[in-house]
Order: sequence, then structure tokens, then C-alpha cells
Amino acid sequence: MPKNWFILLFIFCFVTVTAQKTIHLKGTIVDQDSRVPIESATVYLTNPKDSTVIEYTISQKNGTFDFALKKSNGPVILKISFVAYQDYKVTIKNLMTSQDLGIIGLQPAAQTLDEVVIKNETPPIRIKKDTLEFNAASFKVRPDANVEALLKQLPGVEIDAEGKITVNGKEVNQILVNGKPFFDRDGKIALQNLPSSMINKVQVTDTKTKQEEKTGAVAASNNASINLTIDEKKNKGWFGKVMAGAGSSNRYESSGLVNYFNNNRKISVLASSNNINATGFSMDEIFDNMGGGRNSNVWMGDNGSFFVNRRRFGGNTGITQSHLAGVNYADEWRKDSPLALSYFFSEANTRNNSRTRQINFLPSGNYETASEASYKNVATAHNFSGDIEWAIDSTFTVVMEPKWSRTLGQSTNVSRQESRDALAQLLNESNASSISENTATSFENSTTFTKSFRRKGRNVALVFYQEHQQDDAQNLVDSQTLFYQNSQPDDVRNQRNTSYNRVNQFSYDLKFYEPVKDSLRWVNNVYHEFTNEKNGRDSQEFDPVTNDFTQANPLLTNAMRTKQQVFRPTTGLVLEKSVWNASFNVGPQWSTLNASMDYLGVTTPTNRTFFVPYVEATLNLRLSKSRNIWATYSYDNELPRGSQVLPVEDLANPLNTTIGNPNLEASLRHYFYVSFRDFDYASRSGYGFYGGGNVYPNQIVSATTFDASRKRTTTYTNVSGTYNSWTGLYWNKTYKKEAHKFRYELRWAMNFGLSKGITDGNAFEARTVTLNPRVNFTYEYGERLIINPSYQFTRNITEYTNYVVNAATNYLHRVNLQTTLFWPTNWVFGNDFGYTYNSNIADGFRKDFYLWNTSLAYSFYQKRFTAKVKVYDVLNQNQNATRTITATAIRDEENVVLRRYVMFSLTYKLAPLDKEKQKGRRQRR
Repeated sequence: MPKNWFILLFIFCFVTVTAQKTIHLKGTIVDQDSRVPIESATVYLTNPKDSTVIEYTISQKNGTFDFALKKSNGPVILKISFVAYQDYKVTIKNLMTSQDLGIIGLQPAAQTLDEVVIKNETPPIRIKKDTLEFNAASFKVRPDANVEALLKQLPGVEIDAEGKITVNGKEVNQILVNGKPFFDRDGKIALQNLPSSMINKVQVTDTKTKQEEKTGAVAASNNASINLTIDEKKNKGWFGKVMAGAGSSNRYESSGLVNYFNNNRKISVLASSNNINATGFSMDEIFDNMGGGRNSNVWMGDNGSFFVNRRRFGGNTGITQSHLAGVNYADEWRKDSPLALSYFFSEANTRNNSRTRQINFLPSGNYETASEASYKNVATAHNFSGDIEWAIDSTFTVVMEPKWSRTLGQSTNVSRQESRDALAQLLNESNASSISENTATSFENSTTFTKSFRRKGRNVALVFYQEHQQDDAQNLVDSQTLFYQNSQPDDVRNQRNTSYNRVNQFSYDLKFYEPVKDSLRWVNNVYHEFTNEKNGRDSQEFDPVTNDFTQANPLLTNAMRTKQQVFRPTTGLVLEKSVWNASFNVGPQWSTLNASMDYLGVTTPTNRTFFVPYVEATLNLRLSKSRNIWATYSYDNELPRGSQVLPVEDLANPLNTTIGNPNLEASLRHYFYVSFRDFDYASRSGYGFYGGGNVYPNQIVSATTFDASRKRTTTYTNVSGTYNSWTGLYWNKTYKKEAHKFRYELRWAMNFGLSKGITDGNAFEARTVTLNPRVNFTYEYGERLIINPSYQFTRNITEYTNYVVNAATNYLHRVNLQTTLFWPTNWVFGNDFGYTYNSNIADGFRKDFYLWNTSLAYSFYQKRFTAKVKVYDVLNQNQNATRTITATAIRDEENVVLRRYVMFSLTYKLAPLDKEKQKGRRQRR
């Protein structure tokens, strides 16, 4: 607790000192002739040396503006821009004291009988209601730069070393192109592969759901969305790039992205194939698809869906050969009714050898488990998603978001495991081999109906959601598990297990908004969810007489059915002010769980009803356009699974028998989160802090008992008073002097929690604290050199109460250095050097390693072609050794990883068509 008070005191002092260095620059904008105040005029300050934007704002209803700025002794230029008026510009000598510029009159632009001639320059920044808009042409980037390079030049936009994007301190979780996803809403493919020269505007808004968009409700999330609008002159034609490479040790890579844009219609096709652990798509200009490269890649999930994977020291687990192909189609199928469709196919072939060593803590004495495994897996996936809108009229809209996936997998696994006590006596050992085949198909769809009425603020929204899953698997198992310390019989299996799982879920979420006052709306909500699940297993033993799996094994055969229902009516208020908004919803929640298990000819049923209050509240306070406080709180519950409440044994694992607890109660949870952020444009610096967590008045945990041979029996119980929480601080600053640009970043994160468990009938507690400070520095010299060193320290501390050990600790050091040299002309030389040290890896596992990747590229033929040579893991030291500390064990694991190779590649860019350049060429001819 004293540490937390110290942090708060530090923040208070920091804010106080900062405030003392702040001055104000204000004025009032009016029409020169009528003297009527002008609202929503763009007011911005620029540096006279390089025209970079220092600060910006928008005039209020009464025409006033007010900048809160850090003191500065240098001159600045104040510019004011508004449609149909001439630009206003004045030089201010310094910003050492507060100044009131008084009334500033704007002259109407020159007019003719038929049109208004506007001669003012396009301002680099405009603020339109809740949208922040950047004019891309106002920010200088290299001629061949991608969209990611453009975003880095925008004031308030930060992209950290892990690829996370923030705008004014708010994290971006959605990137669109002309209002639609470009393959996926994450937008990483667009950032790395769309040329910045195509972009006309970069628009930033709060991320909203479809329901919030259509009803005009404020965003419930604390995230931002970026929309890239394409220049009309470059919104027709073909562009893209393709790459192919071959390397040592039979390594290869290839990828391609081809796009055809024709106004609203956009067709994009991508493909990639490699055996260097890049199980996704990326065409980074330095390392392309190289696994373990510096940038975030877009990865394909097991079900064919895309997700972003941040930097990982040591690369992937195992060696993967992957193939990927996808197509994205966007159009407007009728007026004001856009659609976007995507399809992907992926295939991944993975091989891995692993070994683990785990120390298990027990009141009756610790024991150690060592294992080795060899794994092969081939998985193919088909994935389809859509975003379809239908504007029935100006007040009624329907939006459908379907998703479909089908995954096929085949795997083989050979493993060996043994457990020994503290005196090295053998407790148990097992040898197993298995061959598995599985098929998984899923379909889900969210349909949103929104209707607006004549009275402003009155809306109805209905979200209907459905999900269907069908999973089938067959597993051939040949295993021997031997026990040495008691009369427990050995477990020998040669069997075929066929399992299935069916899930059907439906829900509707109905909201009615009724205005009470201009800024206050009453919201009534009804949420109803139905879930029907069936799963089971049929086990057949091998019969040497028939030479087939024909002997039924009733001990491993079962069938379970589960029905769940949640009904939650709530009522609340939404307050929407110009500088703050808040919402509060409260109501009862009824949940029912009906489950039954057929096992050994007996049907065991359970019927449970749970009733809890439901509370949800949010607060968003905008102290200024860059200073914000956001907080949320909720109270809800989570039902136990059917297998956790049915008192039926599951013997699938030879070393762990599970059985449900019919008296198990639902988990209850208080969730809270609060954040503050501030970004100052004059000094290009920002800071913020955040904190959140979950407090459980009642939580479901496992209770495990061990016999003398350390075979486990696991059931479930409820505990109270547990929690997990997190907090953090961050500060960053960018300083620019002529061609030199410096960026500093400091971050501090801390996680702490209390967990409880029961082992061999003894209740214990584990308090965990994780400290994670990080330092990052970036230096840029013009467009020629980028140097980016970083350091991260992680310390894990776990303290136990009523347990066999008192504490367990470990720490990690991670150092990284990235350099990129864009010199001589047409050459790019990139390096990514990392060092990782883990203090507490067990004997036999290496504690530290270096990972150094390097790349040298040369562009020619008007930069259409790029020849590149890359070396992965130059020092040939890459490894994957990890330590995991839990409340009951410390686990060390090592997997096969990709090692050193050299790759030669050639990339060809299909440049976007520029109609003006084409016209100029034709005229010259």
C-alpha cells in the first residue's frame, strides 16, 4: 500500500510542476463584416523552420479558442482556416507568457455569380465534431513510403517498438480503408502494404460498435479507430507487389499482394508460402516475412482468422511450413449500402521436439516431472467473413456480419514422461504415442437492426447473434503408464477414441433510447441468451482377435448435454455532454444451467438456477482534446461448466481423474478500470497512468489430491477474496532539431494478485507480483538513419501462505537494438539485435541467448525492383527456453526453433496508377 501512495504522490507532483510551466494563447474568431462568431474554424500553430504542426484546436460556438502550451522562447506561426474564408496567418515571437489575441476577423473568400473561389491552403488538421482529420499531403514522407511511415509523422500519433498505435494516448484497435476493413479490421496489411502516396485523409474517431454508430450513442470502449481515405485521382487502377526468395538449408519464402481499385469497388488478392515460421502475411520493407523480425506480423489463427502477433524473442515453437491465400472484395451494392467480403485459405505443417522439467509443490513433499515429446501437425483452414449494410431508408438500417470457418487437422505425438520424489525415487512413468484427426466447422452471424425516429435521440436497436459449432475428432492412443509407489494398477491403453462437440447459441440484445433532455437519454435494455451443447466420447479397445478396435470401453465412453439460459433486463441513463459523458445500467440477471451425463448406463442430471444483480457504468471525461480520464465498472457472474458440476468421473487422462462438484456456485466478479492520459503537442510529449482488476467474492478453483505415485484426482470448489489487478505508468517525448529527431519512452507496469487453491485437503494462498519497467529510445537523422535501442526488465515474485515453500522468484533481462540505414541512395541496411537472459532456468536449460537478424536491400529500375539478402540468427544462438511459475509448480520448457539461414529475394512493385501523370505523358507525346 505505501508503494501505491508513493506512486500517486509522484504523479501529483509531476502534474503540478508541469502545470506551472503552462501558458495560454487565446482569441476570438468572427466574420470580418458581420462580426458573427465563427464556430469550428481550424486553428493551429506551426514551426516556421519546417512547418511542422506544434498544436491545434477548433473554435467554439462563440468563436473562442484557447491553447494550453508549454513555455517556448522561439517564434511560432498561428494559422486559421475555415471553408469560404481567406486564411489568416500571424507570427508570434515567443510563448513565454500568456497572450490574448483579442478578436480576429476573417475575410470572406472572393466570389463569382456561380461559385465560391477558395484560395486558402488546405490545413494539415481539421476537427469535425468527433472526428480528427489529417491532410496526408501536409506531412512529408519518403516517396516510396507505406502508410505506417505516414502515421508516424502525424502529431499525436505514436507507434511503439511492438507496433501498437496510439492517438493522443488512446490505443487504436481498428483501421479501415474508405470506411471498410482491408482484409481485417486490425489493418496491419494496409499499413505495411498500401503506399502513403495514395492516401488523401487520415480520420481518427472513437471506436464504436455497429449499434453505437447507427444510434449516435457515445462509444463504450476506450479505443480509437483510423479510417484511411484514398485520393480520388489514385482510386482507380492496379497496384501491389510480389516477392520470392531462396536461401540456405532449403529455406524459401514468397508473398504477393495485388489490388484493383475502381472508386467504391476494391478487389485485393494476397498469397504467401514459406518454411521460415512466418505463418501469416507481412511485406515489411526490411525483413519481409522473416520470423522473429522487428515488426508485428499478421498471423493466421487455427480457424483461419487473422490476429496480430507482437515481437517474440526466440521466434515460434517448432518449425512451420505455411501456405496462405486470400481475397478481399469491397463495393457499394446499392446506394448508401456498402459491403466487404473476405476469404482465406491457409495450411500449416509444423514439427517440434520439446522437453520439460517441472517441480510440483505438495504438502507431503515435492516431486519433479521430466518429459520429452516429438510432435507433427498438418492443419488446413478455410475462413470467410462479411460486413454487409442495407440502408432501407434514411432512418432504418440493417447490418450483417457473418463468419464461417472450417478447419481440418492431422497430428502425431510421441512422448515420454517420468516423475520422481525428492530422493529421486521413481513414482510413475509413461510412454505414449497418438495419431489424431479432427474437423471443426463454425458459423456465426451478428445482425444489427437500427431505427431512428422523428424525435432526435429516440432510437431502437436490436442485435441478433447466432453461433453454431461442430467439432469431430478421432484419436488412436497407444500408451503405458506405470505406477511404482502403491498398489495402483498400471494403465495400458491401445484404443480408438471418437469424440464430438455441438454448440448452438442464440441471443438478442434489444435497446430503446428515449431522450429526456438534450444531453440525457433513458436506455432500456433486454438481453436474452440460449446455449445448447452436446458432447461425448466413444472409446473402443483394440481386439487382437478381430485385429481392429471393436471392444467397447464403457469407462471412457460418455455423453453430456448442457442447456444454459441468461435473461437480463436493465435500465439506465446515458449523459452526453461536450466535455464528458457517462452511462449507468442496472438490473437483475437470471441464469439457469441444466446438464446431464450418460455414463455406465446411468444418467446423472443437475438443474441449477443462479440470480445476481448486474451493474455496468462508464465515465469519459475530456479535460481537453488531448487530456482524458476514462473509467468503467461492472458486476456480473460466470456459470460453471456442466463437467464442473456433474459428479461423474472422467478417466481420459491416465494421470489425472476429474469429477464435478454438484454444489458448485457461479463465479462472481467486480471489474474496474481507470486511465488518465495527456499529450502536449508543443513539447511533443505525453504521459499517462492506468489501473484495473478483477475482485472475486466467489471464484471457481480446482482442488487436487495425490496418491503415493502422484496420480491426481481433481474436483472443483468455490473460494472467496481472490483478485488479480494491474497498473502502469508511461511517458514519452519527441524532440526535433533540424534533421535530428529524438524520441524517448519510459514505461512501468505492475501486476499483482491473490489466488487460492486446495492441494491434498490443505488450503493455500499465493500472492503474485510482476514488475515490468521498460525503456525505449529512437534517434532519426533525416530520412537516412534510424537507431532504436530498448531495454526491458521483468521480475516475478510469488509468496505462499500455508504451503510447502515460502516464495518463488525469477527475473528476465531483454535488450534490443534496431538500426536502419537508408544510404547510399537506393540502399537499405537493417539490423535487429536482441539479447535475453532468464535468471532461474533449471540446470540443463540455457539461461541466455542472442538473436541477430540483418538485411541489405538495393532498389533499382525506378525503385520497382528490390534485391535483398537477409541473414536470420547470424550468431546461430536462437533458442526457446521458458519458465512458468504458478501457484503449485515451476515449469521449464524448451522447444525446437528456427536457426541460422541466409535468404536472397527479389521484390517487384506494381505502382499505383496516377491519372495526372498519365495525362502529362500523353500530352508530351
